[in-house]
Parts: sequence; structure tokens; C-alpha cells
Amino acid sequence: MYVAEIMALKLTSRFRRLLQRPGSIDLGPYEKLTTAVAEAEESVQALSDEELTEVVTELRKPDGLDEDDLIEFLALAREAGHRAIGERAFDGQIVGALALLRGRVVEMATGEGKTLAGAFAAAGYAIGGRKVQVLAVNDYLAQRDAEWMGPIYELLGVTVSHVGQASTPEQRREAYQAEVCYAPVSEVGFDVLRDRLVGDVADRVSAKPDVALVDEADSVLIDEARVPLVLAGATRSEEIDDDVVQLVRTLRAGVDFEIDGDGRTVALTDKGTDFVEEHLGDIDLYADENLEKMTQVNVALHAEVLLRKDVDYLVRDGKVHLININRGRISKLQRWPDGLQAAVEAKEAVQVSESGEVLDSITVQALIKRFPTLCGMTGTAVVVGEQLQEFYDVEVAVVPPNKPNIRIDDPDRLYLTVDQKNKALVEHIKEIHETGRPILIGTHSVEESEQLSDKLEAADVPHVVLNAKNDAEEAAIVAEAGVPETVTVSTQMAGRGTDIRLGGRDGSHGKDRAAELGGLYVVGTGLHASRRLDDQLRGRAGRQGDPGGSLFFASLGDELVTRYSITSGLRPSPDGDGRLTDRKALGMLEHAQRVADGANAELHRTTWSYHRLTGQQRDILLDAREKVLTEDLAATKLSDGAKERYDELVEEFGEDVVKDAARRIAVNHLDRRWTDHLAYLADLREGIHLRSLAGGIVHLKPIDEFNKSAIASFNTLIDDAWKDALETFEEAEFGPDGLDEEASGVPRPTATWTYLVNDNPFGTEADRILGRLRNAIRGEELVPVEDDEPVELAEDDLPEELRDLDDEDDLDTEDDADAEDDVDLELPEELREADDEPEDDSKKK
Repeated sequence: MYVAEIMALKLTSRFRRLLQRPGSIDLGPYEKLTTAVAEAEESVQALSDEELTEVVTELRKPDGLDEDDLIEFLALAREAGHRAIGERAFDGQIVGALALLRGRVVEMATGEGKTLAGAFAAAGYAIGGRKVQVLAVNDYLAQRDAEWMGPIYELLGVTVSHVGQASTPEQRREAYQAEVCYAPVSEVGFDVLRDRLVGDVADRVSAKPDVALVDEADSVLIDEARVPLVLAGATRSEEIDDDVVQLVRTLRAGVDFEIDGDGRTVALTDKGTDFVEEHLGDIDLYADENLEKMTQVNVALHAEVLLRKDVDYLVRDGKVHLININRGRISKLQRWPDGLQAAVEAKEAVQVSESGEVLDSITVQALIKRFPTLCGMTGTAVVVGEQLQEFYDVEVAVVPPNKPNIRIDDPDRLYLTVDQKNKALVEHIKEIHETGRPILIGTHSVEESEQLSDKLEAADVPHVVLNAKNDAEEAAIVAEAGVPETVTVSTQMAGRGTDIRLGGRDGSHGKDRAAELGGLYVVGTGLHASRRLDDQLRGRAGRQGDPGGSLFFASLGDELVTRYSITSGLRPSPDGDGRLTDRKALGMLEHAQRVADGANAELHRTTWSYHRLTGQQRDILLDAREKVLTEDLAATKLSDGAKERYDELVEEFGEDVVKDAARRIAVNHLDRRWTDHLAYLADLREGIHLRSLAGGIVHLKPIDEFNKSAIASFNTLIDDAWKDALETFEEAEFGPDGLDEEASGVPRPTATWTYLVNDNPFGTEADRILGRLRNAIRGEELVPVEDDEPVELAEDDLPEELRDLDDEDDLDTEDDADAEDDVDLELPEELREADDEPEDDSKKK
């Protein structure tokens, strides 16, 4: 049976190569080398540890390993893995390491040993004279893998380190100098941003980028890449009027304010505006003198209506902490921009923290492209293979599993309403738990995990919860998730990258019984925006040939359906429990995921297109800044512009002090001008869609208009910075220690932090089309088929993702064969639209 699976996989690979599709890399050459590695392995087994290290040292070459060297190295690495951590790499792991060493993104199923394969590849690059940064999705995995693989690296004579959010600048600087450094991709990005703002080259911590080996590559390169990494500097404490906060809480949905169909923006109605103006003292909110008050109302409304506690953030120790929805963890040191953080803090009645301004930003894509060599590994790469090729120019290699996958994946169960889904979900979990089978339940948010926990407790189902509130206990919780009788509720398990073994960490707690019961049983409380994320959750079960199973529950009231699908015309026929089994209803789930995938891909594409020019401009600025830091450019320019002043200061304080002052002044004004430029681009980006609407017959592309304005703004930036620097230099004040930055008006930020931003504030084009369709086609209730005419939609009005429905699976109103059994049912509340008219984009914040 397994041989047949391997043959089928090879045939699929050949077919993909014929079509030039992702996952088509021919593994034949790697497999031949793997055979040679096995033949060389016997000769290294007799070596002592010291001799093994010495042989590896002799293999070191500054310009990479040739094929013979690579075979010998991998034989030594396999033996080092067996000795150091008791794991002898499978042939598939050797194939994976070889593919990584050839710059591929490797797809290996969960539990197939990606971490060990990645360590072999990283060490191979290091032996070949390269420096490697292993980019993880979070601190926990970076530290865990560096420490876990540490004994292997030590035996191979390779230095290894790790960086985390709590690392000091000194620790970071030292860690980046190691041959292999494990670090979260966000921390690497923020270190790059901070290094760009240093006033002295000695303050930098990052190393020159060389090889990026990306763990959980699809999560890092695709999911994380939709949101830029942003560094901000403290400016002031931003209080928000408590009267505004309390007033906003009295506003009524659908009457005083309206939420767009996607739940991304909220705006006051005319009635709401009148109500707010009256209660704020009969003011005109839109008058120039009330701009600040209007801004406070908008951000307070956004915080009150759109940001949900225990979904978007949680409150701990008197502070608001953002939750990273991709990882299910707290995003330390991250905040919302533009006063929104202060509004949420006021909403939760905690101390309002300092506000800030954006100092610099970088996209994950731009960060990764700094590395000359890119490779990566994940359990789900083929699905995003085309995006990996488009954005990063890397190909996917699919490595067959060491043992056949015998996990049983049951079809999704769809229900009419969320309540009906949750009732069936709890009943099913209780039924499975009574057999003793270990269960892992994947939820989407802290709020959902806690609500489910309450329901399980009421049903007398003992369980543990893993979410952002207790993620420090992750290792202990996950270690026991495969033990019989255990029920584990987790948020975003797909982003945790952890391995669940039957019988616990060492398999000593009922492994055989767990296997007899069917192995780990994965239950999803709802489908993700991408089937790829569902597959990652499923992949927690059935590792290394273990038995396992999975089942996902969904409803027509789930956010995936309400946000990414059009339900008008659907005639569901649920059974007594509310379950739907007709093909049209089930097909809606797949199409909703396809639309969501397309929207997210467009968001990545849009993020990159708007940041590409900004990146080029930043490079020009950084080149000028580097010359200021490393040469006497500032002293030369300022002495040329104010020679008398320069000579006077040299005579009084000495040339070294004056050169240092010139450098600090010039750097400050270059940074100041860049910060102002970024603020201008942010405002430009928010309003650029209006320019396309103003284009008349000739449609203006927003990106073209953005680039035109951005170029015009940047053209004089550096020259203007030098003019500012000259003015400051002529009036600068000096003290015993040289330049007095505060008195001279060139202070450095007192603190920095990272922003979490939505880089596509008005949604994608697909989002906007769906929003218009939702408002135009109101699905408030289901009427009997005979009383309703089918709704005809022109194909051009639909997003591309909805145009390829076949005649059997489309969302029209054709009678089903069992139409006589249909009943008059109302749609779940979550699917009802309150707006009669399409939303006016001009009201969006």
C-alpha cells in the first residue's frame, strides 16, 4: 500500500513538472545522493566524538561544499544527530536537507522531522562558509529549536545561538555573530529597522544577511507578509476625552453608525453625527477647529465596535496586549497606531500609554529579499507554491513521508446556525471523549476557546485550554495532548509548529492505548480562511504513520461564510439538528475559502506594490545616511555652508566634537525628513482610492497616482534635510559633553516600539465587490421556493473566484430533488444585512 502511495506521489510530481506547477521538483538526484550518504555512513560510525568534529572541520570550505564533500558531511551529520539527541535521520530528512541546500522550499508532513533536516542544512551552509539565520514564527520555537539542535551543532563544530523579544542589544549582537542564529522573523525585521536609526555604527546589532532558512515557510513568507513591520518612536502621551468614550458607548448599530459588509470599517450615519454633535455641545464635527474631536470620535467608535476583547486583544496586568491572529499568541511590544491604542485603553479603563509616530517600516518580503540565498520548510507549501514563486522566486520540493499517512479525515459538518453547530460540536466531543481517545480542538480566538471551555465544563468534559493567556505553558500542555482521556482546546494550533506524540512526550503514558482508540482526534470549530491552515491543524494527528482522525464543524453563520460568500438564493434543507448535507451548501464553504485565499493573496500583492517604491527611496536615503555615519560628509557640507560658524566651534570645542555634532545633526534631519515622508505616504495611501474615482472616463490606477505623488515628495527630501541641518548647526547649543541635542531641537526618540497595522485599510477589490453584492442582495430570510424567483447575477459583477461554479454546484435558486422536504426557515442572525444601500466609501475612516 505504501509503495503505491509513493508511486502515486512520483506520478503526481511528474505531471506537475509537465504542467510546470508548484511541487514539481524532481527528487531523483537527491535520492541518489541519499543512497551515497547511507553508503558513507558506516565509515564514520567508528569515529570518536572528537574525531568526528575534526573530520567536519577539515571539510570546511569558504566557497561551499562540492557533491563529494556534501555526501561525507551528511553522513557525519546523520551520525551526529544519532549521538547527540538519539535521532538517526530518515532518508526523507536527508532528501529534505539536500533540497534546502539547493535553495528550495521543502514540503514535509507534520512529524516528519523538518527541524532535524533544517539543522543539517543550516550546518551544511555554515561548513561551506555561509552564515545562516533560521527564521521562525515565534520566540518559543526559535529558542526551543536552537537548544534542541544545539548538541548536534556542537558535535559538528558549528556555533549556534537564538534571539527573542527579551534579548538585550548586547545579546542580539553576539547572537547574530554565530554561524547559525535562530530568531523570529519579526525580531530580525525590527533589528534591521532599529539599526537603520542608530546614531553610531557601533550601536548596530544585526549581521550582514546571507542565508535565510525559513521554518513554517508558508506562515512566514505568505501569512506574515500581509502586514508590514513598523517601528515607532515615542512623542507624547495621548489622552482621549472620557466624555467621548462614554458617548460612543451609547450609539446604536444601524441607527447611529454603520459597519461595512466586511467588518473592517465603521462610520457615523447622519443621525449619529447629529446625536454626537448635540451631546458634545452643539459643535460642528467637520469644522477645522473640531478636527481633533472628530478624530477622537472615530477612533473611539472603531475601538468600541470593531476591536473585540479576547479576540483582537486581551487585558493583563492593567495593560492592553494585542493578539497575533496567525500565531494565537500575545504580540509583545506591539501597538495600534493613530490614537487607536489610546482609544482601546480608554475603553478598557487602563492607563493610557505614550503615542508615537512611524519612524520606519519594512515588509517581510523586502526583509527576506535582503538575503542572497533563501530556502525553507513547512508542511503545506504546494498550496501556496505559485505565490512563493511570484513573490520570492523559490520552488517547492515535496518529500514523501517516511511512513504512510493513515489518518482518517472525515467530511466537514455544516450547520445552519452557530448555536446549532456548537451544540453538535460539544455533543460530538463528549461522545469521543467517553471512549478515552485523546482530542485536540482547534479554535480561532481566545474568546472562542473560553466560550467552548465553558460549554465543555457544563457537559462534564474535563479539558485544558491553550491560548494567548497561558501560552507560557504551551510545551507542557502540548506534551500531554496525545495522552488518552486528554481533551486540549487550543487557539491557532496551525501557527504553533509543535509536535504531538501519542502517549505524551516520551510515549510512556498510554501510547498503545491511544493508538488502539484511533490515535489523536483533531476537531476544528470552524474552517480557516485557507484550506492550507485547516490542513496544518489536521496534520497534528497521524504523525509518522500513527493512526489519527480529523473533523471540522462549520455553519452558515461563521465569519468565513458571512464575509466571503453570497448566500442569497441558497435554499438549505437542514435536518432536525440543523445539519446541512446538500452539495450547494457544502460547496459554499469551499468557495468562501477560495475567495478568502484570493483576497489574502491580493492583500500581499498590494502591500508589496505600495512598498516597492518606498523601499527604493529608503535605499537612497540609507546610502546618504551611511556616508554621514562613516565618513566626514556632514562636517564637509556644514563647514562649506557655514564656515565661520564651523571654525568658531572648532576653536572653542575641538574638531572631533564639532564633527560629532555635525554628524548627529545631519542624521537627525535625514531621519526627521524620512519620518515626515512616511506620514505623508500613509495619508496619501488612505485617500488614493478617491483619486481613481475622480478620474472620470479615464480610470486612474491608485498605485500609479501613489507612485507619482511619492516620487514628487521624495525628490527634494535629502536636499531639504541638509538645509534643515545647516539651520540647526548655525543655532546649535553646546555643553561640556558636546552638542546639547534637546536644546538644539534634535532629540532622539525616548522609546521605540512596533506597530501592528492593517496595510490595506479599504480591503481588496474582491472585498469591495462582495460588499456591494451583499448590500444589493439582502438575504434577510428564506422564502419558499415557489414564491421566489431566482436572482440573476451578471458574471462580470462577481469576483473572479466566484465565476467558475459549475451548473450543479452554483449558488442559484434551482429546486433540489428533495424540494418537497424544504421548510420555511430564517437565516441565522449573523447573515442578515442591516444596510439597504451600498456603503459610501467616503465615510470610511
